[in-house]
Amino acid sequence: MGKIISIVNQKGGVGKTTTAVNLAAAVGMSGKRVLLVDADPQGNTTSGYGINKKQASVTAYDLLIGKATAETAAINTEFKNVWVVPSSMDLAAAEVDLIEIDRREAQLKLALASSREKYDYIFIDCPPSLGLITINALNASDTVLVPIQCEYFALEGLSQLMATVRQVKRLYNPTLEIEGIVLTMFDGRLNLTQQVVGEIKKYFADKLYKTAIPRAVRLSEAPSYGMPIQYYDKRSKGTAAYNDLAKEFLKRNRRG
Repeated sequence: MGKIISIVNQKGGVGKTTTAVNLAAAVGMSGKRVLLVDADPQGNTTSGYGINKKQASVTAYDLLIGKATAETAAINTEFKNVWVVPSSMDLAAAEVDLIEIDRREAQLKLALASSREKYDYIFIDCPPSLGLITINALNASDTVLVPIQCEYFALEGLSQLMATVRQVKRLYNPTLEIEGIVLTMFDGRLNLTQQVVGEIKKYFADKLYKTAIPRAVRLSEAPSYGMPIQYYDKRSKGTAAYNDLAKEFLKRNRRG
């Protein structure tokens, strides 16, 4: 039975999609079958795998409104063991369209149910908000992975996100847990970085990944070529970091 992990942070620009794209690629390269669901209307995960959003006939929007399952929407990418459910701007309308649907908070869970047997891991790249799409993702998931940039407002956002996770757990998904917290755009030389790390360790010591993702030019370049970092530049420090994160992730899940 495949494990479903939402990659969530309601703040934009924290490396959420970068983590979704490159962690999925690294886990796929390890031999695990991975489905990556792009549930962000911006569709950056879709582009990051070289998929043309305009040509995708079935998208995450169709999953959310009950017109498709992951099996009919998934695209087999050219990258090892990774399938992608693409996104498009249509997804921006899902929040409104879902209002008319019964059990609107469970649509993604229903759409992914038949895919659990086919994949080892299903990652959901969530939008940078805590709206109905993210609620659907959290309801469908076993765990939540939180990328955090080491900056002043990171902890404020983290406490808000944890409140939402607790609410979803109470109302819809009692088994939902925190997979872990990943530090992104990391620069250990900065005092602020050390302060943020210290605060996270106080409250989430057992959930903080040892692997931190550094700032890296090549990580920023790779999406414009439609490739995960491992395929764009296998010798970059971004590749090393996400490969290490994948090893740590798989070790924690006792499958790697």
